[in-house]
Order: sequence, then C-alpha cells, then structure tokens
Amino acid sequence: MEIRERNGFVARKDNRGRNLRTGESQRKDGLYMYRYKDERTGRRLAVYSPDLAELRKKEKEIEKDQSEGIMTDTQCKNMTLNDLFEIHMDTRKLAESTQANYRRMWNSLVRNELGQMKVVQVRPSHVRLFYSRLSKQKYSHSTIKFLHNMILPSFEVAVDDDIIRKNPAKRTLGDYGEPEKKRTALSFEQQKNLLNYVKNSEVFHIYLSLLQVMIGTGLRCGELIGLTWNDVDLKTRTVYVNHQLIYKNYGDGCDFHVTMPKTEAGIREIPMSKMVAKAFETQRRLNFQMGIPRDVKIEGLSNFVFMSRSGRPMMPTTVNFILQDIVKAYNEEENERAKRERRKPEELPHISAHILRHTACTRMAETDLDMKVVQYVMGHANISVTMEVYNHITDRSRIEKEIAKMDLVQIM
Repeated sequence: MEIRERNGFVARKDNRGRNLRTGESQRKDGLYMYRYKDERTGRRLAVYSPDLAELRKKEKEIEKDQSEGIMTDTQCKNMTLNDLFEIHMDTRKLAESTQANYRRMWNSLVRNELGQMKVVQVRPSHVRLFYSRLSKQKYSHSTIKFLHNMILPSFEVAVDDDIIRKNPAKRTLGDYGEPEKKRTALSFEQQKNLLNYVKNSEVFHIYLSLLQVMIGTGLRCGELIGLTWNDVDLKTRTVYVNHQLIYKNYGDGCDFHVTMPKTEAGIREIPMSKMVAKAFETQRRLNFQMGIPRDVKIEGLSNFVFMSRSGRPMMPTTVNFILQDIVKAYNEEENERAKRERRKPEELPHISAHILRHTACTRMAETDLDMKVVQYVMGHANISVTMEVYNHITDRSRIEKEIAKMDLVQIM
C-alpha cells in the first residue's frame, strides 16, 4: 500500500490508487478494514468488506449510530432475541409458576425460530411472518398474543440499552391466529338442570358438593383443589384464599406445587352462602364415610377438602374430566327423554372449571350485587375483567328481565 506526501498530510491509497480515509486500510489479501472506537464502551472495533464502497456504507451506519448513542460493540450486535428474553426474565419479578409457564411457551414456540435471530437484524416483517406461521399452524389469537407480550418487552430491553433504535415488534400483533372460542356462563336453567341431575344421579351425586362450591364461590380451579380444611371456617362461614395448587413440571417431573394466587387481589376472604356452607359440611361427611386419608402432604399442606381416594388433591384435569363425563351422561339421558316425549332435547353445553367460574360471576352479578364486591370475591385485579365476564349475554331470560325495567320509566 503506497503512502505519499501531499500538502503536508500522509495519504494512504488502496491497490487501485484510491485515497483511504482515517481508520481505513487494505490488507494484503485485498480485504478493506475500518477501525474505530466505540464511544459507549471505549473498545477498539473493526468492520470489514471486500469492497471500498460497501465499507463506507458501514462507516456511515457506525457514525450515525455513534451520533445517536446506539451501541456499536460487536458483542451487542451479536445478541439474539433469546439473549434479550433471558435478560427480560431476570429483571422481572414473577411468581415461580408464571416464570415457568413463560419459559415453557418460549422454549416451545420461539427459541428455535425467531429467538435465534440477531436483534439488530430483526425487522417488523420478520415478526409478522413468525405470527403468520403460527396462525397457519392453527394456534389461537390468545396464544400468539401471549407470545407477543413476551417478545415486545424483550426487544424493549435492546431499545433501552441503545442497541437498536426502534422496537421491531411494535404494531405487529394484528389479528393473527384462530378466533378464541367464547367461554360463556351457564344460563340459570342450565345450572339448575346440571345440579338437579348430579343430585339425583347414582354415579355422580358424590360431586354435588364440589359443583356447589365452585358455583357458589367462583374459585379458580387451582384455588379449589388447593383448599384445606384449615382454609374453611364453618363457624364464621368464611373461605380463606391465600394459595393455589398447580400441577407442573419444574424440571423434576410433573407434580403438585403450592403457589401464591395469580395477583394480590387473589388473596381474599370469601363469605359463604347457605348453599356453600351446607356443601362443605356434606363434603366433610363424605370424606369421612369414604375413609379417605388426610395425612398426604404437598409442600407442607395436608387435609385437603377435595381429594382422590388416595388422599391426594384432585388434579385440574380430573375436575374437567368429571364435568365432561357428567355432561355426556346428562345429554345421553336427555336425548332419550326427548325422543319419548317427542320434543327437542335441551342439552347441556361443554362445561369446564373455568366456565363454572364464569357462571359464578354471572349469578352474583344477576342478583344485583355491587360489582366491586363481585370483583373482590372473584379475585380480579381489575374490574374490567369482572365486567367482561358478566357482559357475555347469552341468556334470553336475563335480557327480557332487563328490558322489562323499561316499563317502569316509560310514560306512553
């Protein structure tokens, strides 16, 4: 490489005789190099290109990054979305169960795809394409939204640290994914048919107390199966909710784990109705009559209210399987009755533990309870969640009842 004197300055040239700028050089193999100092870290760095024009494009990008305070350190440039996710998780205060659920979803759907991309290379189109692929694989909108709520703040870590200028995940969620199946509450008639059937069933009558407690308290499934008799005070008619049971794999195989409720609002004291108090009394007698052991311990908790015959708490899937079996048996019998009576059958819809929680919220609201009270009993952190549950209007009798109120205020 030639060095010539010109007006007192030393000018370096490449092998084609072109002047090289400060920091630029050309190696013996023809590769161009630009060396500079990262203003944020103080490190000496370099970029390379086989073409001088391309090298100078990189120089302009570096100068722009430096002027705007964007980090140009190679280590930062090599960070992947997976790296950002780990930082994001380490800086958030999350319940162990919540963090385990986030990591499970990330590892399953993000880590080996979008997660492997270098942060500085990700564009909004990459994120949208990722969501589109999930949508084509029939994942629901709620699942994609759940992932988006991890991806967006992970990129925000890079924006805050001046690694990238803009968050590429912003405004990318759209309406990707399968529409959510609405989980609506049982109508009053459906609820009555369900409870009457269980009460008179030779097979399912042992679950009547369970259903009455679910509908009468609105407990989440994890809160329900985690109830011990220490949490139930029949003298003051109060249910104390301060923990829940989840069945998860934390790396040691699937097992029960005791966790706090989802939010601080989940810690509450629920007064019992007469139906709920009677249901607890019935359940206590039933446990005694069946000779179910009470000494099984789960992380220090024992003497559970709702148990399998072994004394272990009911699994969440067990509760839902019981409900499915009840609905299946009811609908089979209802169809036979309808044939004999030459009428249209009044079948029960699909019922899950979550639908019974919706039903509990709806029944409380229909009795004109203060919605702030309903929010407290349900353990909702925000009243908008309470209103959203109740506002699924499917029961015609409820609509007719409300419209009838207009007669009281209409003059003509």
